[in-house]
Amino acid sequence: MPTLSDLVSRHTALDSAGVDWIHSLVSDWQLLADLSFADLILWVPDQSGTRWVAVAQMRPTTGPTVYHDDVVGMSIAVGERPLIDVAWAENRICREGDPDWSSGVPVREETIPVRRDKEGPIIGVIQRSTNLSSARTPSRLELTYLQSASDLAQMVAEGRFPFAEEEPILVRSPRVGDGLLRLDKAGRVTYASPNALSAYRRLGLHADLVGADLGKTTADLCYSDEPINEDLMLVASGRAPRETEVENGGTVVQLRAIPLIVGGGRIGALVLIRDVTELRRRERELLTKDATIREIHHRVKNNLQTVAALLRLQARRLNNPEGQEALNEAVRRVGSIAIVHEILAQMPEEMVEFDDIADRVIAMTAEVAVAQVAIKRVGSFGVLPAAVATPIAMVLTELLQNAVEHGFAHSSGNVQIVVSRDADRLEFTVADDGKGLSEDFDLEATGSLGLQIVRTLVVGELSGRLGVATRDSGGTEVSLSIPVQSG
Repeated sequence: MPTLSDLVSRHTALDSAGVDWIHSLVSDWQLLADLSFADLILWVPDQSGTRWVAVAQMRPTTGPTVYHDDVVGMSIAVGERPLIDVAWAENRICREGDPDWSSGVPVREETIPVRRDKEGPIIGVIQRSTNLSSARTPSRLELTYLQSASDLAQMVAEGRFPFAEEEPILVRSPRVGDGLLRLDKAGRVTYASPNALSAYRRLGLHADLVGADLGKTTADLCYSDEPINEDLMLVASGRAPRETEVENGGTVVQLRAIPLIVGGGRIGALVLIRDVTELRRRERELLTKDATIREIHHRVKNNLQTVAALLRLQARRLNNPEGQEALNEAVRRVGSIAIVHEILAQMPEEMVEFDDIADRVIAMTAEVAVAQVAIKRVGSFGVLPAAVATPIAMVLTELLQNAVEHGFAHSSGNVQIVVSRDADRLEFTVADDGKGLSEDFDLEATGSLGLQIVRTLVVGELSGRLGVATRDSGGTEVSLSIPVQSG
């Protein structure tokens, strides 16, 4: 299905400001659909001005839908749906006409012109379709919803909704069904839905909400012994289109205010309410868990560095050169693992940017090399899971150390790491221009501890493939192919 941006750019002549306004409207018009108990379809004229194109659609969560199939992308001729034409031509909300029975159920059709601002031109028309099959005497809740929907529709027609100055919403906003309060222009509650009243009961309210000054009531509940949050007063009084959260007694409630501005004056506000206590509790648990994991990685890194320091101290006390070299190799192996844990201690998730680790392993190898060896990386390892990053760091350490020690001995040379990565596989080669492999070299039977470690990690632990060969131009090339999850 084409996106809203695709449809608008392909079929209409809207400028960037008009497109941005439509995106803002569509991102928040679930509110209008739920308050109306109706389906919404946004129609925009095509470039020729002879047809209407449906660029967005929304179904209500509070009532039955009219359109079970998607209509986005549909095109109709001007004149085919007269109410759309009238709303566009006369710049007014059209509610006239009898219910339409063509679909087998009675449907009330209304149209709402969409303006970008109070003085700007009309950029589209919303068709609001209400399924009347379950019509009955409306309750007070439904009457409040419908009156609020009427006010909101008038704001859309006047270019006052959505709010251009509203701050970006970072988490899911409260919806109509979560809880709704209707305020008068003085900020007093004229209607409270059962869910909204329950949320305030959990905050500690014992009196009735209707007739109460919402800002003062909320502040008294939540800020009795500390300074009042200024955002709370703006939101709870309905004066600003913002969101805030209040907490009392372990209960956390999210508030969102929608000022109702009709005919140039503020007539009141809607305040949507959602109890997010459980959500915030889980978030705190996750934050605690993440902090614990990072602290564990930090302590493992410190312990590994302590082990490396002890091995270095022991190596200095040995008079046997082979023993010293064996301990120094152990220090490098422990160091490569410590680097991974150091990176993980700084990351919020068990995923690491491996390029940083690779570069630090390269620098560590170059520092201890006897010969003058230039090591270069080409390509990116990308993001790797910790379970993959640790063995690959050890593999890279062993391969570089082998190249530096056995490929060049006391001569100078070059080592190149070439990396390629796709969605599910990591491939890289470590190539040097040193003396190359002996003619009787056999990877399966090699006595090199380093290559045995590499083979065990790549083939046994990572289920990858490993190849070692002499380069045509001289030197050795080790190629690896390892399955990895996409980062």
